[in-house]
Amino acid sequence: MTQKEALAILKMGNNVFLTGAAGSGKTFLINEYLKYLREHDVEVGVTASTGIAATHLGGVTIHSWSGMGVKDSLSEYDLEALEEKQYLYRRFERVKVLIVDEISMLHHFRLDLLDKILRFMKRVDAPFGGMQVILCGDFFQLPPVTRRGEPESYFSYHARSFKEGGFTVCYLTEQFRQKDDAHLKLLNEIRKGEVTATSKKLLKDRLNKKTLTELEPTRLYTHNSDVDDINFAELTKLPGNEVQYHMDDSGKDFIVEALKKSCLAPETLRLKVGARVMCVKNSPDLGYVNGTLGIVVSCARDRDPIIKLSSGREITLSRASWSIEEEGKVKAELTQYPLRLAWAITVHKSQGMSLDAVEVDLSKSFEKGMGYVALSRVRTLEGLTLLGINELALQVDEEVLLYDQVLQELGEEAREKVEEMGDAVVKKRQEEFLAYIRPKQKEKKVSTFEKTAELLEKKLSLEEMAKERGITKETILSHIEKLQEEGSKVSPAYLKKEITPAHFKKIQEVCDKVHEEKGRVLLSPVKEKVGASISYWEIRLVRLLLGYSDKE
Repeated sequence: MTQKEALAILKMGNNVFLTGAAGSGKTFLINEYLKYLREHDVEVGVTASTGIAATHLGGVTIHSWSGMGVKDSLSEYDLEALEEKQYLYRRFERVKVLIVDEISMLHHFRLDLLDKILRFMKRVDAPFGGMQVILCGDFFQLPPVTRRGEPESYFSYHARSFKEGGFTVCYLTEQFRQKDDAHLKLLNEIRKGEVTATSKKLLKDRLNKKTLTELEPTRLYTHNSDVDDINFAELTKLPGNEVQYHMDDSGKDFIVEALKKSCLAPETLRLKVGARVMCVKNSPDLGYVNGTLGIVVSCARDRDPIIKLSSGREITLSRASWSIEEEGKVKAELTQYPLRLAWAITVHKSQGMSLDAVEVDLSKSFEKGMGYVALSRVRTLEGLTLLGINELALQVDEEVLLYDQVLQELGEEAREKVEEMGDAVVKKRQEEFLAYIRPKQKEKKVSTFEKTAELLEKKLSLEEMAKERGITKETILSHIEKLQEEGSKVSPAYLKKEITPAHFKKIQEVCDKVHEEKGRVLLSPVKEKVGASISYWEIRLVRLLLGYSDKE
């Protein structure tokens, strides 16, 4: 099926499973459909199974978007708790089309959870609450990662909701990433489970061969430990002093430890000017998302780090927080700069990327499909340096091999069915679906800062505002700081009651001293002096109420 044929099916409103070999243009096609929908003011949920995959479409994880988080089951109480989150309720009410990219890495039971949430929240007893759902991915790529304590997981096509969702299969057959026939032949042989001696020799010829490009290769490894070793070695090579930023935590030890295991930010973040880094949290307001790459241009013990993005724009990172809540109460919280070193990344995190130069070590491959993902990231064999490979790297899941034949047949049936409809019928169905999902009147867009200002006028607490907006208290405070800079007349003075008088006095004394010495009040030096019992958001609030700034 061509991209043009698949786009025609998407525009008719069918639930679609969009698949095809790596490099067949799945992400490009999704972006074309997004462009079409946005031109007609249709609200779209743009998500993926992982944070980095979501950045390729400018979205968020399906776990975050849906409110399911890391849960593997949802009780009636859980569903009712989700319903009370107004931002979720409004989201599901507005969004007409949902996209889930890199579906191979989504657990089958979480696709069923998504279906359960949408049916409940939209009060529609139909697959996914009647919303158009587009699942995009390739099951030859990496499967879901099952962590300790989670139920046994399978590819998402085993989900009940996948079988009941009425998905039309769009199997793309064009190839846009790989530029040479030998490379494409190798990848197709891996997909068929029949790698020839000729193709194996091609790989052997790339062992320790330098790439024929001036670009610095992106290094891919199968294990986090190797990635960490490479990143530490590269950091050591850089001149200048290393700056360490330590994570702060609060809550019961066992909950804190569980939270640390799921947090991508390191407990001790080591930086130098010139370090390659990756953002590990979403903050569209501040100009970065999970997976954004950059170079450190400034870092110091008493200053927030500044990174330069590939676009040339520089952004200053503030500390972010990760928390676990139950019944509206924070059980554990971590605070750290949302960064990690990124000279090397894991094969898992590379899924969905298109790269000109890759250095990869597949000698420790432990998952079928791992070699296929890594080798299909690079556009040409000349751009590949292979450090090692084992037999498992060239294998694919036998079940996927059989199921792919079924998908190809279903894709051909879908293509023939649309062809039989004729252009007039297809166009009519597209127009009917667009009329159904298009808003009758375009809503006036309100900035994120204005939304916070409205809650501030109602004199809501920081906790209430954060819950209402679905963001952290620190982000709410950054909004209020921005409002104050812009001359807003809404006063935050009533928030002083959020902090105990003892804490307020202690923070004020330190802030006054830091301001007198340096003319600006940064969070880190204040935190060092007030101690672990006082959180960053308290410091930020007091700084705000005192009228101090982190700017010179």
